[in-house]
Amino acid sequence: MTDSSIPETEADMSGATPRRRPKTPVLEVGGRRLSPSTLMMGHAFDPMLSEGSLKPPIFLTSTFVFENAAAGKRHFEGVTGKRPGGAEGLVYSRFNGPNQEILEDRLGIWDDAEDALVFSSGMSAIATMLLALVKPGDVIVHSAPLYAATETLIGRILGRFGVTFLDFPAGATEAEIEALVDRARAQGHVSLIYLESPANPTNALVDVEAVARVRDRLFANDEDKPPIAIDNTFLGPLWQQPLKQGADLIIYSLTKYAGGHSDLVAGGVTGSKKAINPIRMMRNTIGTITDPHSAWMLLRSLETLELRMSRAGENAVRVCEFFRDHPKIESVGYLGFLEPGTRQRDIYDRHCTGAGSTFSLYLNGGERESFAFLDALKIAKLAVSLGGTETLASAPAAMTHLSVPDARKQELGITDNLVRISVGVENADDLIADFEQALKAV
Repeated sequence: MTDSSIPETEADMSGATPRRRPKTPVLEVGGRRLSPSTLMMGHAFDPMLSEGSLKPPIFLTSTFVFENAAAGKRHFEGVTGKRPGGAEGLVYSRFNGPNQEILEDRLGIWDDAEDALVFSSGMSAIATMLLALVKPGDVIVHSAPLYAATETLIGRILGRFGVTFLDFPAGATEAEIEALVDRARAQGHVSLIYLESPANPTNALVDVEAVARVRDRLFANDEDKPPIAIDNTFLGPLWQQPLKQGADLIIYSLTKYAGGHSDLVAGGVTGSKKAINPIRMMRNTIGTITDPHSAWMLLRSLETLELRMSRAGENAVRVCEFFRDHPKIESVGYLGFLEPGTRQRDIYDRHCTGAGSTFSLYLNGGERESFAFLDALKIAKLAVSLGGTETLASAPAAMTHLSVPDARKQELGITDNLVRISVGVENADDLIADFEQALKAV
């Protein structure tokens, strides 16, 4: 809440003035709305409120001193939900903190979102969202495949509490999505539609616009429509902004492109205030907020997000062109190679502004060939994760998706010859030389 939204006397009495933020954030200059890459350098932080420090200090404290008792009461009214809108001041580091709040303000800028929350990991963001929105006996509709831990959380953990799910393949048509959602409605209360696009690790795209139309059509007479949440880690926030296609919530593993240096673990959710509020209340209760140091490191990383993602995307184009016609490669699951006239290309043209830097590589052969390729790499590192400055490669069927039943892996295209590659910001010619020598070992 800003100074202008409450009387000055009330702000003085309650201590509700948010002193760690500038009173009037600069969002435009000379009538020009500033771009996210510019706003990352100083948005939501006033150096004069921190001894003139150019960058936000790391606020390593567990609790915060109230200006007076009335301020403490008012802040707790916001934290506990007794008064809507959240805390207007700093209370306790399980609820909020200066580094986290500045980070949330900047994260929301990229998606043009009303609100944002940050978490201790991508999975804690997903888990907190599910606990906030889903109750025993509910039905979740989701796209497939999902990140293996997300599938486990929905199918096994929530399944203990009577939560069921129905899923549709990532490339499903609007009619197929509608039929599936209609089945889910007949099965019980649909509390959430959860998407992952591009899907991990196949890179298949979900038609978010079609999902939104189906949701709005089938639940037109319902007071509360199920929110649409989407894991946007592979392309966001630079190459895809799903709120524009009708999603209500965007989920991120901030470990990936947002953090971008493989030196932290964090998660984020952006979206409308209405959709975010129950998730904030759940986070306040179970304490899944990220720590101040990780938040501070993410503020550092957001300053170079556009530069890093752009360079990695340019490198991926060249690397994938090398793989495309190589005799030892069966196919390359790269969004830049989608055939014109196909449904996947249509979704890409409507939803995406870039093909990203993470792709699926299918080698001729099976596990032996994929392992030989991975073991021969010299520059690219054999490790899970993606979106870092360095190039990473892994075998999803044997690693990140090992827990997925074999029959489902085959159904979803997660085969033994699949290698997932996340291209970094190294010299593209060096990367190509590394991949070329590694393929000789296959």
